[in-house]
Amino acid sequence: MDKRITGIRYARQSEEMQLKQEKGVPFFYFPILEQTGLVTHAFSTRLGGVSRGCYATMNLSRTRGDEESCVTENYRRMADALGVEMESMVLSYQTHTTNIRKVTAEDAGKGVVRERDYTDIDGLITNVPGITLVTFYADCVPLYFVDPVNKAVGLSHSGWRGTVNRMGKHTLEAMRREYGTKPEDVLACIGPSICKDCFEVGEEVAEAFMREFPQKMGETALTVPKTAPGKYLVDLWGANQRVLLEAGVLPEHLAVTNVCTQCNPDLLFSHRVMGTARGNLCAFLGLKANERN
Repeated sequence: MDKRITGIRYARQSEEMQLKQEKGVPFFYFPILEQTGLVTHAFSTRLGGVSRGCYATMNLSRTRGDEESCVTENYRRMADALGVEMESMVLSYQTHTTNIRKVTAEDAGKGVVRERDYTDIDGLITNVPGITLVTFYADCVPLYFVDPVNKAVGLSHSGWRGTVNRMGKHTLEAMRREYGTKPEDVLACIGPSICKDCFEVGEEVAEAFMREFPQKMGETALTVPKTAPGKYLVDLWGANQRVLLEAGVLPEHLAVTNVCTQCNPDLLFSHRVMGTARGNLCAFLGLKANERN
């Protein structure tokens, strides 16, 4: 097995997320979602694709300068590994908003084999079986939502701005409006992203987190000063966990990653490590094609 897979650095011990390989493509998955039997999902690694140089090898972004043919082949390989149709994938258009798009069957293929006719979309929701939602990452937080009662799913990108603005809550509210989703029914997951020991920020960002997430009695601080003057460390995992719990997700229905993108640059793309000369990772989530509402 590739030593980059066996040499993962974990932020803590946890069984909430695991790594597997299908058809030569390694990816992370959450047992809590897989056990439903309702969805196909994944968080990609940078392995198993055909891209070269700073994009090597599983780059899934078409906007960073990689060869178009390589990105298309990478999507084909991910689709094959997940057992879904590449033409059924629908991509976000992320600009650090809290905007959510309801995805229908007419959106199939947008961003992969068809042009997107929307912008400023950081979250996607659907109840259409066979549609696979796709969002992009290189340190920010992926949020997965599965409503097994109403058979609906949501997938959202939550960077520091999205986290402060409670992207997880916005996604749940959109699913409630469109599909009747109740937060207490939802299975939610917080995916691989930068950990609390790596996410260093300045005073402006730290103050935004302290205002939105004031420390309460008995709670762990989500923002802590660092030894360097004016520098702080922020816990994006903890902040998103608080957002989801306060929005009504049950603790036993919530899984939180233990894999940091910055700590594992051989396995995952990280903006903090690589800057703009890199590829992008993706989260995937969709109702299985044989599911009918």
